[in-house]
Amino acid sequence: MTALPPPPKRKLGLVIDLDTCVGCHACVTSCKEWNSQGYGAPLADVDAYGDNPLGSFLNRVHAFEVTPAEPEAPPQIVHFPRSCLHCDDAPCVTVCPTGASYKRADDGIVLVNEDICIGCGLCAWACPYGAREMDPAEQVMKKCTLCVDRIYNDALPEEDRVPACVKACPAGARHFGDIADPDSAVSKLVAERGGFDLMPEQGTKPVNKYLPPRPKDRLATQAAPMNRDAAVRPEGGFLGWLDRALERL
Repeated sequence: MTALPPPPKRKLGLVIDLDTCVGCHACVTSCKEWNSQGYGAPLADVDAYGDNPLGSFLNRVHAFEVTPAEPEAPPQIVHFPRSCLHCDDAPCVTVCPTGASYKRADDGIVLVNEDICIGCGLCAWACPYGAREMDPAEQVMKKCTLCVDRIYNDALPEEDRVPACVKACPAGARHFGDIADPDSAVSKLVAERGGFDLMPEQGTKPVNKYLPPRPKDRLATQAAPMNRDAAVRPEGGFLGWLDRALERL
């Protein structure tokens, strides 16, 4: 089994705005393209347009219809991107029998050493978010790498040293930075918009955060700070709904 390193001083991660995401899947396709030519084995893409397509993805986008608490309010469609959350207390790391799954001590990114991954699937079983996929061609576990081979690539212009999904998002719904730094742009965004952990009761302490959708009447509410207490678990609000929706994935 693999031990987790001490909490890193830097925690690189994503902040995803569920109010802004339009479900275009640009993040999915850009992720697939970049991670099929860089870190690790290429992502499988077999018979994509045939009767039995096979493939693996590091990022997926689901769409859900949310029924507001107000009877007369129209339903709201929420597009929910899902990928590895690079948890502080990552159960996928501690269950790995070979040490293939590990968390970096300097920036908190969770990765898989595919050279020693035996494809046992224990990490996928341990992840409460369904964020890992077994590649059907390579038979190794795949997951979001935060484009580690991109964000530290000095050959790229500085503005391109962000995950491919962040660079590709046309709506600006994805943000990248140091979540541990309270003065970073992503941390300020989380504080201003009431950003939340996904399923915090799991105790995994995810680094990635989500920003909740605003009410439909945005002109009346967009200038007001998000009331975090209005969306608490377990019965009502968006967070309670999201938990129930994820149980169906």
